[in-house]
Amino acid sequence: MSAREKPRQGFWGLWNISFGFFGIQIGFALQNSNMSRVFQTLGASMDDLPALWVAAPLTGLIVQPIIGYLSDKTWNRLGRRRPYFLTGAIFAAISLFVMPLAPAVGAPLLFAAAMLWVLDASLNVSMEPFRAFVGDMLRTDQHSAGYAVQTAFIGAGAVIGSIFPYFLDSMGVANVSPDGGIPDTVKWSFWFGSAALLVAVLWTVLTTKEYSPEEMAAFGHEQGDAIDQTPIRALAAKSPLSSAAWIAAGLVVVLLVREFDLEKEMYLLAGLLATYGLLSLVAINMAKQGKAANMLSSIIGDFSGMPEIMKRLALVQFFSWSALFIMWINTTPVVTQYVFGSNDTASAAYNDGANWVNVLFTVYNGVAAVAALALLPWLARKLGPVLTHSICLTLGAIGFLMFFIVRDANTLLVAEIGIGIAWASILAMPYAILASNLPQAKLGIYMGLFNVFIVVPQLLVATVMGSIMQAFFPGEPIWTMLFAAASWLIAAAAMLRVAALVPRPVAEAHHA
Repeated sequence: MSAREKPRQGFWGLWNISFGFFGIQIGFALQNSNMSRVFQTLGASMDDLPALWVAAPLTGLIVQPIIGYLSDKTWNRLGRRRPYFLTGAIFAAISLFVMPLAPAVGAPLLFAAAMLWVLDASLNVSMEPFRAFVGDMLRTDQHSAGYAVQTAFIGAGAVIGSIFPYFLDSMGVANVSPDGGIPDTVKWSFWFGSAALLVAVLWTVLTTKEYSPEEMAAFGHEQGDAIDQTPIRALAAKSPLSSAAWIAAGLVVVLLVREFDLEKEMYLLAGLLATYGLLSLVAINMAKQGKAANMLSSIIGDFSGMPEIMKRLALVQFFSWSALFIMWINTTPVVTQYVFGSNDTASAAYNDGANWVNVLFTVYNGVAAVAALALLPWLARKLGPVLTHSICLTLGAIGFLMFFIVRDANTLLVAEIGIGIAWASILAMPYAILASNLPQAKLGIYMGLFNVFIVVPQLLVATVMGSIMQAFFPGEPIWTMLFAAASWLIAAAAMLRVAALVPRPVAEAHHA
């Protein structure tokens, strides 16, 4: 008897499945745009900020694979993924609500840093299962549309979260606190974000019904632990020397930092390499002893034994996110110095340029929201998801090249169109391809592990890029835009290697 097809979802079905991501992204946008301001208001220096911010990438690196593994194996009254949406949303909402109250606490800066850690962990707990949820709920020929709708909500949430303090300021809410504390615009933005996040996630929890394990089996998806054994057997066959190589790589990074006086944040990369080596050594020993039913061996086994299509997409993801982090860190110094002609933070020109960067970022997020609904599904049907993603990354690379060449503020809005289209595709196409080509029963853990190739580029850009710029282009941040353009062109070329691994029936489904 052939497997049944999942029911086709209409517009409101797609809306309900991803609406919770709208609230999660409001939370992320408020965090990204305001936490440095909160930290500095509470007395942190510029040199303190990287250490205070390190919670974000580390939390995602740790939390997402764990939540992915657990959600694959969960089934209760709320379902498989929805218990994690709801738990993460409740804790994230609480964190957003109490964050502006930090000045009233005995150690305000420490309290704010702790709340950032809780906030980021909670947002990751909610966010990770949403990627797998789309794959769970939709048939293969709707994956591109499903992730496009999710991307539209990400863009819309980013625009609202980013612009809300400015909106409150324009409505007359105080943007400066008379006692030097956190301004009312930030307080009310966080409280609004707390409510919006919880309501949006509750909407998805209450308006969707997940398919039971029995229904998933009827749809032809593997169930149970049988599919888990191949990576575990491969792990048991590994030599401990592979773990020793990771530990040695960490020690080499430590020596390089000391020898060449590199950025001290490089020690974090060294620690991650060595920690992975130690954990893999433990996992290999457990696998050799036949202790297969444990989270560590499963996560390490699945990471080291990723399907080939995921490995090739991981390379694309690495270079895609390298460019994004270069953009987020360097757009302000590039625009203020080269377009507005000042790098003096106290000057009117600098602050005009910094405000214009907020406009540029709002434009690319807005373009992403529109492109996700109006452009990506159409392109994916015509060209398939692989070629669509390659074209979009190339358009984004052209946008970065414009930053390298153009010196007119308004013309840079055109550059943001290409960057926004690429951003939309980065958030949709790789996940659509993965959801269509990975084992359904392990979609959560694989989506969580895929996040590694978002976090590692962030850490490398924050560390290695700083050392490269100091050595070769001191005081010339414009060159970072050339690095960003090159990264997206490499990603676009690497994407073409994925085409051979997308089964023909899947590709044809996207043309249907």
